[in-house]
Amino acid sequence: QVQLVESGGGLVQAGGSLRLSCAASGRTFSFYHMGWFRQAPGKEREFVAAISWNGGSTYYADSVQGRFTISRDNAKNTVYLQMNSLKREDTAVYYCAADKSWRQIHTDNNDYWGQGIQVTVSS
Repeated sequence: QVQLVESGGGLVQAGGSLRLSCAASGRTFSFYHMGWFRQAPGKEREFVAAISWNGGSTYYADSVQGRFTISRDNAKNTVYLQMNSLKREDTAVYYCAADKSWRQIHTDNNDYWGQGIQVTVSS
């Protein structure tokens, strides 16, 4: 069992930066690939970024490539999402997810989910 808790969201102006954190409980965090997803009002939840269990591989949605960076610290049981050059269209509830399958972590069907955290980008 893995419990995930996101933090670091809030209100930021367009062009600004935020760093989201996702703290995981349990001693098996390093066994899981981790991902970030987001859901904007009236839209389906979409994939944002993923990182492999050891941090050796990362993958990004085209919409955030070059602006967002996913990283993890297995000693702290935490995964991060550094978001730079934020745009209004990045406004959404952001969720972290955990899965043991690298293929699955890119989908909306993962083993564990956080409760989500709001990110609002103003113009």
